[in-house]
Amino acid sequence: MTEPVARTLRMLPPKPTGFSGADVQQRLSQRRRADARFRAYGLAAIALAILSLFLILADVTGKALPAFTQSTLRLDVPVTSEHVDASAPKAGDYEATVRNALRGLFPEVQSRADRKALDSLLSTGAADALRHRVVADPALIGQIIASKALLSSDADLYVKGVSAKVSTAAGVGAAKPSATSGAVTLDLAPDALAGVLATDLAATTTAAAAPVTLDTTTPSLLLALNGGIVKITSLASGKAEGEILVPLTTADAAAAGAWRHILIATPETSRKINDRQIAFLELLADKSAIERHFNFAFFGRGDSREPELAGILGGLMGTAYTMLVTLGLCLPVGVAAAIYLEEFAPRNRLTDLIEVNINNLAAVPSIVFGLLGLAVFLNVFGLPRSSPLVGGLVLALLVMPTIIIASRAALKAVPPSIREAAVGIGATRQQAIFHHVLPVAMPGIMTGAIIGMAHALGETAPLLMIGMVAFIADVPGSPADAATVLPVQIFLWSDLPEAGFQSKTAAAILVLLAFLVVMNGLAIWLRKKFERRW
Repeated sequence: MTEPVARTLRMLPPKPTGFSGADVQQRLSQRRRADARFRAYGLAAIALAILSLFLILADVTGKALPAFTQSTLRLDVPVTSEHVDASAPKAGDYEATVRNALRGLFPEVQSRADRKALDSLLSTGAADALRHRVVADPALIGQIIASKALLSSDADLYVKGVSAKVSTAAGVGAAKPSATSGAVTLDLAPDALAGVLATDLAATTTAAAAPVTLDTTTPSLLLALNGGIVKITSLASGKAEGEILVPLTTADAAAAGAWRHILIATPETSRKINDRQIAFLELLADKSAIERHFNFAFFGRGDSREPELAGILGGLMGTAYTMLVTLGLCLPVGVAAAIYLEEFAPRNRLTDLIEVNINNLAAVPSIVFGLLGLAVFLNVFGLPRSSPLVGGLVLALLVMPTIIIASRAALKAVPPSIREAAVGIGATRQQAIFHHVLPVAMPGIMTGAIIGMAHALGETAPLLMIGMVAFIADVPGSPADAATVLPVQIFLWSDLPEAGFQSKTAAAILVLLAFLVVMNGLAIWLRKKFERRW
């Protein structure tokens, strides 16, 4: 443009826009408000996502907390030659030894039903700690050993306050029982139990009206006095009738504050543990015989049919072996395939067909890969069933398309000038790719690997097809041993009816999330290490 023309254009008046200054300001204000609303929507979406994540984690953590602690019963156990032979300590009857020690705390309990209720407080693995000590040191036979016996899952949940809602308070006034065993009548102060039961029942009891009957469908009321436990079956003002669950030491009147009432709001029909067992637990707690500590066995044991004995070490090791096989196979093969297709393969119909099939494989349902593993790896090659080796091979096939696609995108994003500069100074094409292009693309490749491995870590369906859903109690020692993985372990536990497995399921979910965070953190560290800034 010549100078005269430019000068003429500058002299021309501006073209009218049809908007006044007020209109322009109004439009600008509208645009600013729209931008502010958009930012507010974005912040609200982020806040909602963070809140949802927090609520999910809080809910899972709250349900998982009981699984991280364990209740044990402190007992002084006499190890006699009657049950344990010094020449063969492994074959000793340690279960009977521990049961007898527990019964020794309640010598007044003689009936078969009471002994059965008392014995059921102990886990089937209650004698494991004692057995290990005696087998390691047979000289302990004939001595009294201070040992810790594991409580059953139902007793453990009651001690933790999970299976039943319990409230305890000191008694008001004196309580006089009529007997020390069997059926009993208690003389109480008129307001001794006011407000203990639900509002409608409490109003009835304080009105000196007809007695209120308590059964298995109503809240349970227990009175702890004179060294025993009484279960109330009928309650009126100043008087109560009931059944003695644990015999009393005396029929004398218990002074105010020397007895207490225990209200179990959950009816007996709605819980696994009955009132008789609760009576034993309450007396054991009064003797400070019950202890709670961190549940190391949860991380050091394999699976079990008993909730208190079940651990995640088997699933954790199976997951680790499976991920090692998956990563060891799919990462080098996937990256090599991406390098060949992107840098060396000729552009023809065959390579186009391969690329289309790789993209399609990334969208194939995971159950199809499980069927493939069942048909090929198990039936044709005869690889061991339910092993992390086969699970890793199946997941490698599942993840490989994702890694190939991500690696090709990372290689394609490398500036062409790097290739040209390397070739220009005398490097071969292969040297330019492996010495210059691949290191630059490594962060993108590691990102694809992170996405693929995270996908594989949460898969369950293909592993069910190759038998990793089987109950495996042993901890695998190699990728060829039978094992399960954490997602399948969670799936199995969530379907079990025992209440103790509910907290175990939530705890296993937290461990799986921690495993995923550690694995992704390692991958991110590797990505940062290989990252180069230009």
